[in-house]
Amino acid sequence: MGLKVCHLVLSLILMDLSKWVNGAEQVPCYFIFGDSLWDNGNNNALSTKAKANYPPYGIDFPEGATGRFTNGRNMGDILAQLLGFENFIPSFAHASNAKDQEILRGVNYASGGAGIRNETARNNL
Repeated sequence: MGLKVCHLVLSLILMDLSKWVNGAEQVPCYFIFGDSLWDNGNNNALSTKAKANYPPYGIDFPEGATGRFTNGRNMGDILAQLLGFENFIPSFAHASNAKDQEILRGVNYASGGAGIRNETARNNL
């Protein structure tokens, strides 16, 4: 019985202390690796048939067709927003033009048609 009371008191103290923690949760950077579900325009700069930089892709995206294989934001964009990032994570193709501070914030390396096996996207070359 005494152990349960001690555990309860300790839990209440910790819950009360949590009010005094300053600052919000932070994710300082976000680097994305993946395939077409995460690609935000890296394939535009590659010599490949797997591209999505034309309509109807991007019809719901503010900038139009950007190379995302969706009609709007992709999974990486949604997660970045949920993690608190104000801007979209730049693609690797555009990161070379970015400033150092922007690159430290994150880069998207995903590429549509990417895979581990040699047979992956063989017909897209």
